[in-house]
Order: sequence, then structure tokens, then C-alpha cells
Amino acid sequence: MDAWLLLILSLPPQPSSIRVRVWRRLQAQGAVALKNSVYLLPFTPENYERFQWLTQEVAKGGGEATLLKVDRIENMRADEVIRLFHDARDDDYRRLAERYRKLLRDLDRKAKGMVAARRTDELARLTREAERLREIDFFDAPGYQEVKRLKETLDMRLHPPGAATTTAHAEIATAVLQGRRWVTRPRPHVDRIASAWLIKRFIDPEAEFLFAPPEGFPADAIPFDALGAEFGHQGEDCTFETILKRCGLRDGRLAQLGEIVHEVDLRDLKFPRDEARGLDLVIRGLLAALKDDQQVLAHGLTLFDGLYATIGERA
Repeated sequence: MDAWLLLILSLPPQPSSIRVRVWRRLQAQGAVALKNSVYLLPFTPENYERFQWLTQEVAKGGGEATLLKVDRIENMRADEVIRLFHDARDDDYRRLAERYRKLLRDLDRKAKGMVAARRTDELARLTREAERLREIDFFDAPGYQEVKRLKETLDMRLHPPGAATTTAHAEIATAVLQGRRWVTRPRPHVDRIASAWLIKRFIDPEAEFLFAPPEGFPADAIPFDALGAEFGHQGEDCTFETILKRCGLRDGRLAQLGEIVHEVDLRDLKFPRDEARGLDLVIRGLLAALKDDQQVLAHGLTLFDGLYATIGERA
């Protein structure tokens, strides 16, 4: 970061409304507290203007505000400062993710009163909040990936492909899927990694996997775990479960893996698997440590090899 903005505040104890108003404004701007009454933003022309307006508001309310632009903070490394912003936004994303999960649970339980209009309104509110947080997420906090994954899951649940609903459980000969390329969205989490493993180990050992935004999917590749994809979420099934059913893969260990993947991906408590939490953490660790999606996938394939080898079949 080339420069930082420091806002040093001294607010009167009364009226309390000025303190509340300033605090809310700082929250909305994405500022973090460097220490008591000292707030920080990365320097941009927009942030500079926002802090300038806030200094005027503080002065009108009887307080004092000093705005500084500095090129570094002497007693903190740049990554330590950025971590303050990550922590703040991750807290916001965590709360937003829980709201997404609640909507998913309501859909799975077919909650009474969850009429289409109310569902649409809540999804619109969640979308607006996600967009607002992205605007003040100056350093791409890791927590956004979970919100993005849940949003995509909801989109697939609420807008399933019309034609696929009638053929979701019709089996397809695996021979027609061999010698093909497969494509899915970037930054693969559990369902995409598990599905790729399933394809590679049980459908086509020579399968090639690509990562691209949906608008960039190659025409000759088979999309999976993407909105509108034949091999995607169908009804209450995650993509891994859809591929199991479509390809007629009847294996007790695969069925158990499907339950674990379902719980990690959807968190709807349909399958209370103890392994889900640990698998989720391991994959999050891979995504945090590895920036290349092909490397994430390679490690993920090994991870699922181990899970499959050790899970064992229930009697």
C-alpha cells in the first residue's frame, strides 16, 4: 500500500447521537480502529473525500478531527495493517454467510411462510449486503469466498435448469463422457474438488479440468457445478451426488463420501457427518495457501484418495 489515511477523533460525551452517527459512518466506510479514537483507511481519492466530509461533520457536532496522510505506520508491518482490515471484513462476511445458510435451511425444510416473494426479498437483501461489503473490502478478505460459494449454491437451488429436472436421475453411459474436457468455476471448494476426483477416478482417468468464469466456458468442455449445468445441483443433491446418480456409481464408500460432501457444501444438516467440519477446514487451508487452482485440485485429488481409502463401508 502506497499511503494510508489516519483520522484522529475527539468527540464530546454529549450528545451521544454524534458518537453513534460517527461510529456508523466509520463502519459504512470500512475504516478500522488503529487504536482508541484513531481510524485508518487505505488512501484513495474516494476515501480521502469521505474522511474529509466526516471531519466536517465531527466539527459541526462540537468535536475535533485531524486527518493525516502517511506513507507507512512505523511500528507495524504492512501485512499486519492489512490483517486489521481482513479481520474486520471476515467478521462481516461470517455474519452474512450465516444469513445465507439460514435461507438455505429454510428452503430445505420448506419452511412455512417462506413464500416466493419473501424468499426473493431476502435474497435481494443478502445480495445488496454482499455488494456493499465488497466495496469496502479493500484487500480481498478470505471470508468472501464462503459468501460467494453460498450465493452460488442458492442461485443453483433457486434457479435449476428446467430441462434437467425431469432427467436428473436418468443414468448416462460413462463411455460418452470419456476423452472429454471438463470445466468449472475458479477457486474450487469441496463439491468441485470432490466431483473432479469422482470423474478422474471412476469415469475417465484421462479427464482434463479447466477453471474459468461461466461466460468463458469453452464450448467443447463439459461444465460441472455451475448454474444451469447438467452435472450440477439437482433438487436437494449437490453436484457430487448428481454425478453419482447420473453415472450409476453404486459404491458404499462413494455414498458415504457423498454425504460428507453434501454437508460441507450445503450445511443443511441432512447428513450429520462428523468428518464434514475437518474436511471443510482442510480445503479452506488449501485455498488459502495455494493461489493456483490446478495445484489446489492436485492436492484435493490426493485428499479424496485418502478419504476413500480409509472411510470403509458400513455394514
